[in-house]
Amino acid sequence: MIVKHHSVLADSDRRLIHDLYPSLRRFAAVVGPVEVEPDDLVQEAFLRAMRKGPLTDLTFPTAYLKRCIVNLSKDHVRSFVRRRRALVALAATSEAFIEAYPSDVIELMELPAQTRAVLYMREIEGRTFGEIGEIVGCTEKAARNRASRGRRRLRRILSEEERNATT
Repeated sequence: MIVKHHSVLADSDRRLIHDLYPSLRRFAAVVGPVEVEPDDLVQEAFLRAMRKGPLTDLTFPTAYLKRCIVNLSKDHVRSFVRRRRALVALAATSEAFIEAYPSDVIELMELPAQTRAVLYMREIEGRTFGEIGEIVGCTEKAARNRASRGRRRLRRILSEEERNATT
């Protein structure tokens, strides 16, 4: 006889997941690499958090989960970079390798995950740099600097694209 073990999720945790999921998914869509589904990042963040205990035991569950998403995004990017290096090394021996970018927002996605997180929380969620710093694990000043550098880089990219489009 096979006995299945079902994990019981408290109603309070179910409600919290239900309430937080949509905004965390939007956050993950902006912060995460293009190659990773936002739902995968959010679900992995919830899983990691629940391994520590009930979500309702977390003092700041949204901040904790967002930090998890940023860290998971960084992990995925590192993994993609390793794979890309391997492909480039392999391609050096083959003429058939052609790099293709499926998105016209690739410039945004090339920003570090933490920078995208800072810009999203500031521009979309309207958070203070103090709050943002706590969530992503840096100082208020560092969060402000990341936002400034990220905006400057995006402005430069967009102005270059505009110049190229008019010539």
